[in-house]
Amino acid sequence: MHAPFVEKYRPRTLRDVVGQDKIVARLKGFVADQSMPHLIFAGPAGTGKTTSAIALAHDLFKGTYHQNFKELNASDARGIQVVRTVVKDFARIHPEGGAPFKILVLDEADNMTAAAQHALRRTMENYTRTCRFILICNYSNKIIAPIQSRCAVLRFTPLTDDDIAGRLRHIAEREDIALEDDGIKAILYVSSGDCRKAVNVLQAVSTLSDTISEEAVYQVTGRVYPEEIRDMINLAVDGELNKSQEKLEGLLLDFGLAGSEIIKQIHSEILHMEMPEALRIALLRIVGQIDYRLSEGASEVIQLSALLAKMVLLKV
Repeated sequence: MHAPFVEKYRPRTLRDVVGQDKIVARLKGFVADQSMPHLIFAGPAGTGKTTSAIALAHDLFKGTYHQNFKELNASDARGIQVVRTVVKDFARIHPEGGAPFKILVLDEADNMTAAAQHALRRTMENYTRTCRFILICNYSNKIIAPIQSRCAVLRFTPLTDDDIAGRLRHIAEREDIALEDDGIKAILYVSSGDCRKAVNVLQAVSTLSDTISEEAVYQVTGRVYPEEIRDMINLAVDGELNKSQEKLEGLLLDFGLAGSEIIKQIHSEILHMEMPEALRIALLRIVGQIDYRLSEGASEVIQLSALLAKMVLLKV
């Protein structure tokens, strides 16, 4: 069975981590000093938070990595009982092999209940001599203030297209995958700065197509060509409601897309299309309104039609 590319090519040392240069430099300093505070890694998905935590532990512990490192997904183990048992049992035992401390990573820590976070705060205080905690989250504001005050917060930013493209080329070369330039651009478009998603798309397309081309990427991911979305927006802005509606129906029926996916692509194209700023602001305001209504459970077809109608009215 083939291993997922995201695990097979996950960097094992800080030297191999892509992007986040300032954060990596700080983590290397912790390794050199053999000392570190509790940490919070905050930022969007696929920016290297978990990878950096694992690489830090590998560099710190080397041969005793498995004895002194533990990773838990806090969204699965989000209750107070897990903190009182699994977390506490690991944290209270002294590190092995002469390591200065152990490291426990709580991924998706922003999904932990408030009660579990308060219990975790007490555990962090009681076992600082034997264990350091790394809390990984998308939103640091969902971590309670008493924990934040006990941690150094490192904020991860989306990787650049060049960083992700370089990683894709590296994997394609190692796996003997034919990767075309337009295929790379398409993967970058559908992944939106999420390196993990980009690598997963590369693997998914490679299992179904001999060549990673633009067409293959959009076909496998079920995403619409950006030109299709731009055409629909331009038709609506130019007052062509019926034609833009036909485009929308084609996207819903031919591609089987959910309304939320179409909204995301419309939002992305509005941000990158050439247009007067006043028009861009007006369009983004409309998109925000429709996105909110969809999140509240409104009809996708009706709301997307209303979106196009509101765009048409901007011309009137």
